[in-house]
Amino acid sequence: MNKLSIEKRSKVISALVEGNSINATCRMTGTAKHTILNLLRDVGLACMKYHDIYLNNLSCKHLQCDEIWSFCYAKQAHVPEKYNGKFGFGDVWTWVALDADTKLVVSWLVGLRTMECATTFINDVKSRLSNRVQLTTDGNVVYIDAIDNAFGTEIDFAQLVKIYGETPENEKRYSPADCVGIRKQVVQGKPDKNLISTSYVERQNLTMRMCMRRFTRLTNAFSKKLEYLEYAVALHYMYYNFARPHKALANPYPRTPAMATGLANSIWTIEDIVKLIGINDIPIPFY
Repeated sequence: MNKLSIEKRSKVISALVEGNSINATCRMTGTAKHTILNLLRDVGLACMKYHDIYLNNLSCKHLQCDEIWSFCYAKQAHVPEKYNGKFGFGDVWTWVALDADTKLVVSWLVGLRTMECATTFINDVKSRLSNRVQLTTDGNVVYIDAIDNAFGTEIDFAQLVKIYGETPENEKRYSPADCVGIRKQVVQGKPDKNLISTSYVERQNLTMRMCMRRFTRLTNAFSKKLEYLEYAVALHYMYYNFARPHKALANPYPRTPAMATGLANSIWTIEDIVKLIGINDIPIPFY
């Protein structure tokens, strides 16, 4: 991997962030599979470090949280007995917190859909904020205690609970049940009921499935090792926050979520992201 030029590295990363699989990227760029995996590891670790250092003291006002399902090694029903119950084999959930105004992904966590992971995730969200926020989640009950423990009374928190109808007979098992209604319930503080929504974070979940091949349903491009799933997620959110102009932020000029938040003054290039690799000291933002 060290022999690759910055241009070749950028081509590989560009292919990955646009939804290509590892094998497809090998064919497109003429790069060996292990070289691509090593590059994904290095850039993923650099993105994690940058996110941890610079996405702090944020003045967000309206946050939305959600979890998106994926699996690693094998689907839960097909995990070998010797790996059953071990994290990294079977179901894996990615927790996401999104700023509804700037579309910035404030925090993310690859884990399980448990109280422990909810607590870790919400505590990280809280540590990155500088002011009181309104926060909306889905109806997952683990959020209630996690948010209460992290924020106490210093939050306006509500849940948007979807009500699903019966699954029609003869429907394919991958077809979701129809959502027949929603219920908005205030849990803490005084949230603006007109802003109780998870629409933006759910739309971002679709972006994840479109831009990371290992999140695409019904393919064999799933993650085989947990750490590479984490590297891919870290790279995706760095690209999403800093290098991909968001259509909702196009007025008065094309902007990324990082630009709308004040974390950057220009749109990053893939090359800017690749240049984070190997920086031992605190990385310098690309403005």
